[in-house]
Amino acid sequence: MMNYRKEQDSIGTLDVPADAYYGVQAERAGRNFHITGHHMSPEFLKNLALIKKAAARVNAGSGRLTSAQCSAISKACDEVIDGRFDDAFIVDPVQGGAGTSANMNMNEVVANRANEIMGGALGRYDLVHPNDHVNMCQSTNDVIPTAGKMTVIVLTESLLEESKRLERALYIKAMEFSKVRKMGRTQLQDAVPMTLGDTFGGYASMVHRCTERLRDVCREMHSINLGGTAIGSGINASDYYEAHIAQELSRLFGRYLEQASDLYDATENLDSFVAVSGAVKSLAISLSKMCNDLRLLSSGPRCGLHEINLPAMQNGSSIMPGKVNPVIPEVVTQAAFLVIGHDATVTAAAEAGQMELNAFEPVVFYTLFESISAMTGAITTLIDNCISGITANSEHCLQLEQSSVGIATALCPYIGYVRAADVAKTALRTGRTVREVVLDRGLMDAVKLDEVLGAGETAEVRRSA
Repeated sequence: MMNYRKEQDSIGTLDVPADAYYGVQAERAGRNFHITGHHMSPEFLKNLALIKKAAARVNAGSGRLTSAQCSAISKACDEVIDGRFDDAFIVDPVQGGAGTSANMNMNEVVANRANEIMGGALGRYDLVHPNDHVNMCQSTNDVIPTAGKMTVIVLTESLLEESKRLERALYIKAMEFSKVRKMGRTQLQDAVPMTLGDTFGGYASMVHRCTERLRDVCREMHSINLGGTAIGSGINASDYYEAHIAQELSRLFGRYLEQASDLYDATENLDSFVAVSGAVKSLAISLSKMCNDLRLLSSGPRCGLHEINLPAMQNGSSIMPGKVNPVIPEVVTQAAFLVIGHDATVTAAAEAGQMELNAFEPVVFYTLFESISAMTGAITTLIDNCISGITANSEHCLQLEQSSVGIATALCPYIGYVRAADVAKTALRTGRTVREVVLDRGLMDAVKLDEVLGAGETAEVRRSA
């Protein structure tokens, strides 16, 4: 039989498991919010604990906390960061109250463990109190968005690293395929000659641009509203705390953070998170478009384009023997769908805030964290299980190019648009090649024609070769 202790808050008295490190407010939130069935992000919890540790140190520096309280709180925070109390964080990531439940869950766990370290009992809070000591000079309204920004910074570092790795992998393929002639297509119709290297070089440039865009918007995450407390006025925070908290948190976090120049603005507006979400969505959309191309280029193997081969990763059917599907590009596209939906959620939540606070930060963080993590995982599997193993069907690519009427475009400067169009139509009607029609009509000599029809190699490819 489970034993309970009684704890009291401004709502009333509630039974809490006797051995629980969380307290009455987390218990209420655990009962109120059965939304996603998931736990709060481990990285988010680590950053909340860092904030509590930084606050304790600064408050001890101002004399508002004793050295014993600061030491106990700091040790408790370190243990939280090490994952010792993961099961004590019981609040659903999507919660009412702008994150108060998440903040109090952390305050209670740290206070209970700090009391225990100092020789006290769980649930007594006589030596270290969740609100008076752990939450000193803070409000949910500056703690939660600061932890959210810190978490975005950490998660995005991995995403940026994988994006750069993808860019490199694509450039390697661009060089490998720099002499593989193929037909370019617009509106899925034959257009003009190019190389497969051009295709992958374009993908690499796209990834580079998306990566730099994300890097740029993430700079806004380093501006925090910690010290603004409830609405940005800094009520209940000491001057010493406001002057030192960002610097101390930066030191513990290991990354530069600065206090926002306008704490009212930084407390009520979430546009910086919208910008990050938009940049992640832009990357996701671009990668999904590329994956759509890869699926088309590898389609077949007998009845499709079959210009490239994707690595065979698993059986493609429970009924069709030997079928292999492009599962890696497919999963990247599905991750993109997830990100697109999450971006709509972030957009709606940011717009829905009123006056001096946005109450919908929890769902912004839940979806944004998942978007960043999902794209990181998608890119990792895309590199390792697809891009690095792509091979080209060079002869087939060349055969398709030479049999296409699209190469007639290269004739325009020599025989004019009208004649080139007539050559293309004749080739289509008769099934002959453009080269055969031109030579049959005596429009160009063979040597010059071969030179012109080899002009599908772009200047970039010629430089690479």
